[in-house]
Amino acid sequence: MGVMTSEARDAAYMHRALELARHAEEAGEVPVGALVVLNDEIIGEGWNQPIVAHDPTAHAEIVALRAAATRMKNYRLSDAVLYVTLEPCAMCAGAMVHARMARVVYGAADPKSGAAGSVFNMLESSALNHRAQVTRDVLAGECGEMLRKFFAARR
Repeated sequence: MGVMTSEARDAAYMHRALELARHAEEAGEVPVGALVVLNDEIIGEGWNQPIVAHDPTAHAEIVALRAAATRMKNYRLSDAVLYVTLEPCAMCAGAMVHARMARVVYGAADPKSGAAGSVFNMLESSALNHRAQVTRDVLAGECGEMLRKFFAARR
């Protein structure tokens, strides 16, 4: 991505995560997109697909983590950053801790099940053996609006 501020880089990657979220939305899934970046290169991408895949673990973050780990041939992604349009749930945050993610960047907060500060904070907890740096509210308005429109259309 060349020379840019960390804020601009985070926004650019979150825009990509929003594009991925549209794949989920087109499939009738909750529109959440995620990607894993290592050394300024995208090494894994995913979007929500638990309904389509008949897999309760097929959240965007898990799909992206699996793709990145497979590509790197390593379940540890110590220097990587995960970008996701919605604050991770406990399952996804737990997977990020196990993967030893360096940093997690999310868009919209999830006041009902967020595990990166909203309901509880697994990613920065001193009770666990690894902590990831968390950057919150990157393009939160756009990320939240996509989710609001999706749920409004389903009512």
